[in-house]
Amino acid sequence: MLRRLRADVAGRSSASADVEVLARVAWSTVVEPGDADAGELVGRLGASRAIRAALAALDAGPIELAEMLVGAGAGAGAGVGAGVGVGAGAASGPVVRALDEDDIRDRLVETTATALVPALQRWRPRLLRLDVDAVLSAASAVGCALLVPGDPDWPVGVDDLGPHAPLVLWRRGGSCAARRPSVAVVGSRANTILGAEAAAEITSASADAGCVVVSGGAHGIDAVAHRVAMAARTPTVAVLAGGVDQLYPAANTAMLRSVADQGALIAECPPGTRPSRWRFLARNRLIAAMSTTTVIVEAGARSGALNTANHAGHLGRPVFAVPGPYSSSASVGCHRLIADRRAEIVVQPHDPPDTAVRLWSGEPIVAGAEVPIAGARTDPDVLRVVDALDRRRAVPMDEIARRSGLSLVDTADALALAELQGLVRRHPAGWVNP
Repeated sequence: MLRRLRADVAGRSSASADVEVLARVAWSTVVEPGDADAGELVGRLGASRAIRAALAALDAGPIELAEMLVGAGAGAGAGVGAGVGVGAGAASGPVVRALDEDDIRDRLVETTATALVPALQRWRPRLLRLDVDAVLSAASAVGCALLVPGDPDWPVGVDDLGPHAPLVLWRRGGSCAARRPSVAVVGSRANTILGAEAAAEITSASADAGCVVVSGGAHGIDAVAHRVAMAARTPTVAVLAGGVDQLYPAANTAMLRSVADQGALIAECPPGTRPSRWRFLARNRLIAAMSTTTVIVEAGARSGALNTANHAGHLGRPVFAVPGPYSSSASVGCHRLIADRRAEIVVQPHDPPDTAVRLWSGEPIVAGAEVPIAGARTDPDVLRVVDALDRRRAVPMDEIARRSGLSLVDTADALALAELQGLVRRHPAGWVNP
């Protein structure tokens, strides 16, 4: 069954690799998304060794598990111990260093064991009811695939989450296009018409640029992004807060099934896991990590979309925010992100995907081309001579100079520039508006 769920990498699998994958699946059923203690444990010991040690620690206590962790970092510990003994005399130095190293190691083990107690208590109820076969059966029934780090379709951006990275991912649908630039388009569930239009334009521009569109499958801005992406026939990924068999909200079930047909549904929780408020917040870190750039289209003062923006900012990903009417409660969060310089303002719909493509290709990010503005507003002298004209009659140059407060030479120069820009026209009696 495991080979069937991982058909795309079955040819590279071995017995030891399968054991490690099964251990990762086990961990995914034990811990909640983003559990840093489990992430550190798996990162240091490996998933299989870590799950066996955690099970043993439920009865024997955390000391042996702590010793394993300290042993995994023994190189660093030895370096600290050697540093402590530097001040000893020549004869007793090696002995003192050895004693200090043993003492430091004992203290590290004791401290680590104490730190492990709350984690083990948190994991105990699920560790005692561990049933990996049931999870694999549920995954097989829904027709999803299992992804682990190193797989071809694993979204490598999530590795930047460190110990908070997912241990496995469950994918329903086709490829999640992990090898293409991507734009996360997220925002308020109670969107405005202006917000929907902005989300549609940004999504359309992202599709034109060849970017994957990532969102959360929710009502409002998320749904607009997914639907426009599907209409544009570009891959779209919905990151779910529960299992891939829990299509939530129910009103979006048909849409999410369509997303699975054209793109992918992604979840880190095993099939059967119900979405919850905490898991919605936790999945936001995946949306940010999987995306090259993140766009907040609309967000209230306490919107979950701001949580996604914060994760993207911590990961060093570019964040964009769409401005709206200052009186709109749906734009308060976007305006705050821009005012606090935690997000770039979206000037044109193509700004976020253009940045994503440049980052993906390794090009330096440069400021966009200046939007051309009427020439009369780029040169103060030009503005002054244009303002000095009458609407109905030609004005002589000396009269323009008097009205504008410029010298005759500066007036002539300014009028010449204004004429080149099409702002004024020469007349036998003077100068007129075109």
